[in-house]
Amino acid sequence: MTDNSPRLDHVVLWVRDPVASADFYEKAVGLEPLKVTEFAAGKASFPSARLNEETIFDLMPLPMAAYMNMVPGGADSAGHPVNHVCLSLQESDFDALRARLEERSVPLSGFSYDSYGARGLAKRSFYFRDPDGNVFEARHYE
Repeated sequence: MTDNSPRLDHVVLWVRDPVASADFYEKAVGLEPLKVTEFAAGKASFPSARLNEETIFDLMPLPMAAYMNMVPGGADSAGHPVNHVCLSLQESDFDALRARLEERSVPLSGFSYDSYGARGLAKRSFYFRDPDGNVFEARHYE
């Protein structure tokens, strides 16, 4: 990619079991897992899940929180200080995600309509949690 305009690169999610989380993001959410084999072999600090060609979710093991000392209080970040992460999908992918989550009995919120977001009003959205309690919103625009 040669376009250096501002964009979201990655989101770090604290997780109890990175391999199980990678499996959830692959099978329930439909994301490509990255570095799972390397993590399981002790050759990578954490696996990731690819949201799109520009953005990944890093699935960071909770014990690594102790090493997050890049800023004062950084180690205290494990504990879900982020309210939620929103995934914007095409309508067909949105419907497929909801179906996969329902198949796995993942608790889902009802639909919200016309919620404001980065691209204006989203036609529909709903919320769900991953196995570690991270809250996600899924939405689609027209």
